[in-house]
Amino acid sequence: MTHPAAKTAATALGAAAAVGVGAVAWGSLVERNRYLVRHEVLPILEPGARPLTVLHLADLHLAPWQEEKQEWVRSLADYEPDLVINTGDNLGHEDAYDALEYTLAPFSSAPGVFVNGSNDYVGPSFKNPMRYFTGPSKHPKTSVVLDTPRMERYFENDLGWLSLNNTARAMTIKGSRLEFFGVNDAHRGWDKLGTLPGVIEDMRENVEWPPGLGGQESVSIGVTHAPYQRVLNSFVNNGANVIFAGHTHGGQVRLPGLPALVTNCDIPRDQAQGLSVWHNARRAAYLNVSAGIGTSIYAPFRFACRPEAVVVTLTASDFSYS
Repeated sequence: MTHPAAKTAATALGAAAAVGVGAVAWGSLVERNRYLVRHEVLPILEPGARPLTVLHLADLHLAPWQEEKQEWVRSLADYEPDLVINTGDNLGHEDAYDALEYTLAPFSSAPGVFVNGSNDYVGPSFKNPMRYFTGPSKHPKTSVVLDTPRMERYFENDLGWLSLNNTARAMTIKGSRLEFFGVNDAHRGWDKLGTLPGVIEDMRENVEWPPGLGGQESVSIGVTHAPYQRVLNSFVNNGANVIFAGHTHGGQVRLPGLPALVTNCDIPRDQAQGLSVWHNARRAAYLNVSAGIGTSIYAPFRFACRPEAVVVTLTASDFSYS
């Protein structure tokens, strides 16, 4: 005869196992494909400026067979973005180049800027997910080297996007002066923050604004793949009004209603996804960290953290930081 306590324990274990199996099935089969668009409004343009629609794409981690993801990203062109900001980790497989070009082709009419993530240089590899709790991940020496120049040529020549990898650029959109500066992947230590003030100064000395915009204040936008604190602090010190980042996947696996469990960098867990304000040395900038669209093919799982693209509307208004 089975003891009642043993029977109760077995029932509880069985229920827990069923919940665990259900959570894994949900995260791997359902939630990682439940794409959403997060909308934000930032009043940072000059008074009287026309609104600008910015599409923030992050962490596609694209593999050639991911047709549903490709079609969903293509559909984002319906938002008719005035600007696309791509914060890296586009490639998720060594044969993803054609798929990536197909996916981003609808955005060829929109100006854009981009920085690279480490997965734009090396292919994915299996990692023990529990190691993310011990600190930022490391890439094994056996990773496949990707054709980064091909990706960059497509971005720059076919799409007309500007690289911000450790450099600064400028453009005008709908009569607004926009300055951009960015860094290569800080997760691998490829950011060159010491050179940032110089490249920003060079950009400002050499840019030729259209007639009538010479006296207008520029909006400064910082772009990074990985939102390490040293990068965010540098961006704020260099005058960024808003910063765009990805990399964290929003934690990828979360407990509902709680901050990210891991960030894969040193950003505070409660700022690993969404819109917040980053403060440093009595200065501040808006910070938008995307939870990203994809995952590694070796960790195709999300829980309480849906994949996202972000549509940010820049508007004209007086504003203050809180």
